[in-house]
Amino acid sequence: MRDAAVCGVLVVDKPAGPTSFDVVSRVRRLLRAERAGHTGTLDPAATGVLAVCVGEAVKLQQFLAGGDKEYEATVVFGSATATGDAEGEVVARADASGLRPESVREALPRFLGLIEQVPPMFSAVRVGGRRLHEAARAGEEVERQPRQVAVHALELLDFVSTPDRGVALARLTIRCGKGTYVRALAVDLGSALGVPAHLGALRRTAAGPFRIEEALTLPEAERLASADRAGLCARLVGMADALRDAPAIRLSPGEVRDVGHGRALARGEAAGLVRALDGDGRLVAVCEAGGGALRPVRVMSWGRCGPRPRQPNH
Repeated sequence: MRDAAVCGVLVVDKPAGPTSFDVVSRVRRLLRAERAGHTGTLDPAATGVLAVCVGEAVKLQQFLAGGDKEYEATVVFGSATATGDAEGEVVARADASGLRPESVREALPRFLGLIEQVPPMFSAVRVGGRRLHEAARAGEEVERQPRQVAVHALELLDFVSTPDRGVALARLTIRCGKGTYVRALAVDLGSALGVPAHLGALRRTAAGPFRIEEALTLPEAERLASADRAGLCARLVGMADALRDAPAIRLSPGEVRDVGHGRALARGEAAGLVRALDGDGRLVAVCEAGGGALRPVRVMSWGRCGPRPRQPNH
């Protein structure tokens, strides 16, 4: 039986193996929710923060998906793969034992700021109405146009060389904007250093406002669902808190009614997205402010949400 009253965002520490869709399906089942969706795909081999919007909170996906992401990535120098990560067949090898951490550190600044990336063939990007990974699995190579992405921070954490294997490993931290392919970054870093490379491992440590420290593992979520379902529901981040990076304004009862019916308000707020809250701090709508008006973009239906939202802890 589904429970239409469950609303919020569950921050999951995704394990290696299942797809992001698999994790969403398990969360929806555990919470007996009608709807659920994530705010940014992780490849099956990747781990870390996967924010799952549940119930009415699926309306927030479009706003949360555009937030910055943070990762810890292991780049393997000495071999390239067909997919750009450890899942693919090795297509090139070269001795990388002469690589030094200083060389890696010196190469990183060229990948900071607004950079251009060619989407990997094994990706969900559509070209000509067809996903690239579908063409790749059919043995086809599709011409792809570079895309501009933003890399805000890139730092070398650790470096290990294994001369007997001709391989070197670099562990990096990355903070980047929407659409950045860390696999492509690993491959391009290898090219800049003159050796083949691929992404050996990837862990997302933050996605938008959500951090790994607040994430539940799937076994923890399953244990709570079995022994203390109220405790699992209490781990949901309330919709207003999920958009904590956007400024908040309080509405009067009359304004709540108008916004709830999709009407714009005459209010001189600073331009941009705004959280419109009622007197109890609940999210009434996500609004676009500017030009002396407040226009609803997505209106929440609190009749579909029973539990009180979790209060911010910051």
